[in-house]
Amino acid sequence: MVNSYLRFEPDASFGVISSNSNLLWLSSSSSASAGQVIVGALESVMVWDIKKGEKVHKWNEIDIKVEVSCIAKHDDDIFAVGYSDGSIRVWDAKTGSIIVSFNGHKTTISALKFDPSGTRLASGSRDSNIIVWDLISEVGLYRLRGHKDQITGLEFIASSGDDVEMAADEDMAASNWLISTSKDGFIKLWDLASQHCIETHVAHRGECWALTLNNDVCMTAGGESELKVWQLNVKNGADGNRLNVQGVLLRQNKERAAGIAFHPSAPFVACHGADRAVEVWRIRSAEEVKKSVNRKLRRRKEKLAAKGEKAIEKYIVEDITEHDVTEIYVPFVIVRTPARVRSMDWAFTTPDFQKKNTLHIVVSLSSNCVELYDITVPQQHKKSSSPPEYNRLYALDLPGHRTDVRSLALSSDDRMLATASNGSLKVWNVKTTNCIRTFDCGYALCSTFLPGDSILVVGTKSGQIEMFDVASSALLDTIDAHDGALWSLQVSPDGKSLVTGSADKSVKFWNFRIVQEEIPGTRRTMSRMKLQHTRTLELTDDVLSLRQSPDGKYIAVSLLDNTIKVFFVDTLKFFLNLYGHKLPVLSMDISHDSKLLISCSADKNIKIWGLDFGDCHRSIFAHQESIMAVQFEPNSHYFFSASKDRLIKYWDGDKFENIQKLDGHHSEIWAIAIANSGEFVVSASHDRSIRIWQQTDDPIFLEEEREKELEELYESTLISSLDGPERSESDEVTTAAAGKQTVETLVAGERIVEALDLGVADIELLEQHDIMKKNNQNAAPPSRNAVLVALDNIAAERYVLDVLEKIKASQLQDALLLLPFEKVLSLLRFINIWAEKGWNITLASRILFFLIRLYHRQIITNEIMRPMLSSVREHLRGAIQRQKDELGYNIAGLKYIRRAYDEKHTKEFLDEEEHKKEEERGLKKRVFTTI
Repeated sequence: MVNSYLRFEPDASFGVISSNSNLLWLSSSSSASAGQVIVGALESVMVWDIKKGEKVHKWNEIDIKVEVSCIAKHDDDIFAVGYSDGSIRVWDAKTGSIIVSFNGHKTTISALKFDPSGTRLASGSRDSNIIVWDLISEVGLYRLRGHKDQITGLEFIASSGDDVEMAADEDMAASNWLISTSKDGFIKLWDLASQHCIETHVAHRGECWALTLNNDVCMTAGGESELKVWQLNVKNGADGNRLNVQGVLLRQNKERAAGIAFHPSAPFVACHGADRAVEVWRIRSAEEVKKSVNRKLRRRKEKLAAKGEKAIEKYIVEDITEHDVTEIYVPFVIVRTPARVRSMDWAFTTPDFQKKNTLHIVVSLSSNCVELYDITVPQQHKKSSSPPEYNRLYALDLPGHRTDVRSLALSSDDRMLATASNGSLKVWNVKTTNCIRTFDCGYALCSTFLPGDSILVVGTKSGQIEMFDVASSALLDTIDAHDGALWSLQVSPDGKSLVTGSADKSVKFWNFRIVQEEIPGTRRTMSRMKLQHTRTLELTDDVLSLRQSPDGKYIAVSLLDNTIKVFFVDTLKFFLNLYGHKLPVLSMDISHDSKLLISCSADKNIKIWGLDFGDCHRSIFAHQESIMAVQFEPNSHYFFSASKDRLIKYWDGDKFENIQKLDGHHSEIWAIAIANSGEFVVSASHDRSIRIWQQTDDPIFLEEEREKELEELYESTLISSLDGPERSESDEVTTAAAGKQTVETLVAGERIVEALDLGVADIELLEQHDIMKKNNQNAAPPSRNAVLVALDNIAAERYVLDVLEKIKASQLQDALLLLPFEKVLSLLRFINIWAEKGWNITLASRILFFLIRLYHRQIITNEIMRPMLSSVREHLRGAIQRQKDELGYNIAGLKYIRRAYDEKHTKEFLDEEEHKKEEERGLKKRVFTTI
């Protein structure tokens, strides 16, 4: 009989406040909320209430396993999210669902930008390509090539207000220009109407890291401490250039700039680098700039007069002008943060900036927290005045650790989870994943709950044992237990003592003791738990891990010399020496029946030992990196292993088989903990996430798992082969089709081919039956395909159309690319039928035009196809004309309804005084005020 196991599936992920993506601010209409922050949290997008510190929404789907890399928004309800695999998903903020998905880039999305109308989306990637997507028809319009490195910034340029309506009437959108920056150091201006780059400038000597746009002023940030200001004039630029350098600003911080943003309503611009500061500049008004320039000119003349030199106006003015960017942009304040800044955004909580005289900046930090800062803006800006004050209003830091979680511990009833890191210890409710307690501690390396689950014990890098009371959130005691790092501790199987192992080459045994302590200032006493040191086991090398057997007979200790030594617990006499690992053993565990010991090492191997004679049952090359933790499942010989290769593996310790791979973490896994009931596993990683993997009722069969792994490997190699060779540096093609083959497009292409084969065969069968019926009126009806019969004898052309309608619009073109030319001819035959019957003309036209563009040469050289194409043209033109007439009628009706509404709800009043004045002046023009 084939042995089956139960599958573990991802159940919950928590502990991550923000990851490597950018951060966006979402203003709130509620007075109780200061606003919301949209930030990427590994594969999810989190919406946090910054004031309450609570999670409002979490946007994620089960099939998304890649990290969020970039976020862009349009009108606070539509968000485009880029992922590290090159895919883009557009989310609806109100429903938390995906509107459309795009696949066109090969690598991580690094820049996203909506156009002002929200109908197009530009995306840039590390593959140096820019793709413009149409959100209405859900297709990629074109791919722009020209940069040689990662795209770091994209901005649509909106036409001026006078030109918007004119541009809409013509075949030019309101934003037909695009600016892009890249790590190759160039800034490019693209004409989207012709799909070509019309200007290229060297933005910075090294890499260009950020771009922002404010009306006709563009600002870029480079790898050095300089910001460059550009003047933009799309219509008729000076010297024939539409993009001209206005000047250079120098930042105080020498680290490379990572982000830059103009305030939406106030005259300020902020920039942050890869350090712990955000620099804010103030943009002076034209009047202030004029005063400053005049003052400097006056001072220079006075200095020259004092020296007795003649003031020559030409030389005085040459380097002091009103166009000097250092006169327009002046340093305002530097906001210092406790950790490196990953991303920042302006938090415009107050609509009227002049009333509050405050600025708000929200920053995402590398320490897994988000902070909101308040900057006071003085009424008057004087050079002699002190720098403005700023303070931290809110901090979103409780739902996660500042550093990596190094240890996990579950309570005996599996309701509480303790996570320990450098500086903090947190207790979580496993069911709700809410943080219920936070303690300050040392650099934690190991932790455990004591019997009763009311006290937590933590071992630190300094060799101390720290005891915490969960109920009162208090530190009970700190014991200087060891002289070196305390790497491992465990409560004895009988629950009466504690064993600790340290880098000071010793293992110490501690008994639990209840002591009556007098309360200061009173005569009353209070019971308190204390640890009493009883015995010490001295060893020859540093202790890295220790485990007591469940029967209380043995204690196994792993040493820095790559060996495991087993001792008797009662006498501490040596029993076994287990050697075979090539590097130190980092973790080990003993089975429930005290018969098996498993050990994992930095040499990527797991060894299974028998505790009877110390023989090695099996050595398994288990992972591609160092294995950090192993643990047996309760009451079985199944065990889990976690490694730096980001995988958790589920093993059968008797058959030495890998049962399942749990893939979900984005970085090295440091620790795992298995529930005492065996129903779930908890893991903690360098990506700051804590994940719960729940056991399901779905059985696993090993042969099926191996087949599934081979299929996934085959699909990945197939897709990479379909992508084609990489573009060479000498390739001068600047525009290409936007698309990428995925598993979904491959499946869609196969479904189209199957439907065409089935449809053509059915049509030919019916045609033969019609011929037979002419000769014999009593001819039996043909036996149609079972699929068509099952669908209530559906017509072949309707079946093919249904298959095409079920394919997502964003995947349709890539799926059609997979069709061989003979299938294209069959599809054109069906398009002719659909056009004749008026079925889904929009889809039929889209497919037809794409196929004609793709196979134009083959089609025009094939004389047999001319009658069919003539028929398609005739039927399609008639159907499109009917749709055009219907649209025109509807638009005219809507305009009439709008006029009627305006007549009823809008009144025009004549200003009597103005009218009298104009009559007196003899003017015919009248002034109206519309309310």
